[in-house]
Amino acid sequence: MAALPSLRGLQAFEAAARTGSFAAAADELSVSAAAVSQLIRTVEEQLDRKLFHRVNRRVVLTEAGVEMLPRLTMAFQEIGSVARDVGGDAFRPRLVISVPPSMAMGWLSERLAGFVAGHGAADISLRGDDDPVPFDRELIDIRLSYGPHYREHPTEEIVRDAVYPVCAPKLAGKIKPGSEPLVGLPLIHTDWGPTGASFPSWRNWFEAAGTEPGRTAQRGLSANSSRAALDLAVSGLGVALAQGIYCAQTLEDGRLVRPVARSVVLRQPYCLTIPERSARRDVVAAFREWLIEECRSAIRSPALGA
Repeated sequence: MAALPSLRGLQAFEAAARTGSFAAAADELSVSAAAVSQLIRTVEEQLDRKLFHRVNRRVVLTEAGVEMLPRLTMAFQEIGSVARDVGGDAFRPRLVISVPPSMAMGWLSERLAGFVAGHGAADISLRGDDDPVPFDRELIDIRLSYGPHYREHPTEEIVRDAVYPVCAPKLAGKIKPGSEPLVGLPLIHTDWGPTGASFPSWRNWFEAAGTEPGRTAQRGLSANSSRAALDLAVSGLGVALAQGIYCAQTLEDGRLVRPVARSVVLRQPYCLTIPERSARRDVVAAFREWLIEECRSAIRSPALGA
């Protein structure tokens, strides 16, 4: 009967496959890169399977390696979870959260203290990522995305938001009674870039309002993130089309106002994706419930007229 691979060997393979580098795996395991290479070579001999293609100092997973990685990652996470549970207060749960950059830069970072206060301390890694994200390589536990991007992992729709014209109160005072809505005011445009999802444009909004804006819909400032567009509006530089989830708080505290009532529903919902390896962990389940409630509370804000 062939010998089973050692736990250390499997750990070396999992670290190298996840990080994409023998050197990075060596740093993580506090051994030399040569030791990692030898451990993996022994595992390959014992399994009679080639796990990596070694090409010019780079390592690329073979089909056998791709098949093994997620199962081993899940197994090592489960072992770590058991150790933390047995260890009690000496260990804190680890949580890797991935959200769009605009959400990481303000909306969620400002609210995380509420989660920690309600659910206890945790070692949290908050990542602002564009899609797609490498779930297994970065050990991401939960991902909030605009649209359903990850059919290979369990994904659920949680809210469908809308965009609202918002501006500083002083700028709203310049609107003349009886005039066409927003025509003549400086506009702030949001462009998520060529790889991003389609964001409603000012032309979309004017069409929904039944107004022909002419060149107005093309002029003004432009930002490549929703957060930056919102900050420009708070500064009084123009009217932004902002998602309700982001602008509700600034409307509630009076930094922004809605100069006109019409909104435009976003084309896609916000979705949560949780890999199966993370779904059974208590801290992930608790964060999921908390985050869903935070998102839904924001878009139901009275300031949005919901």
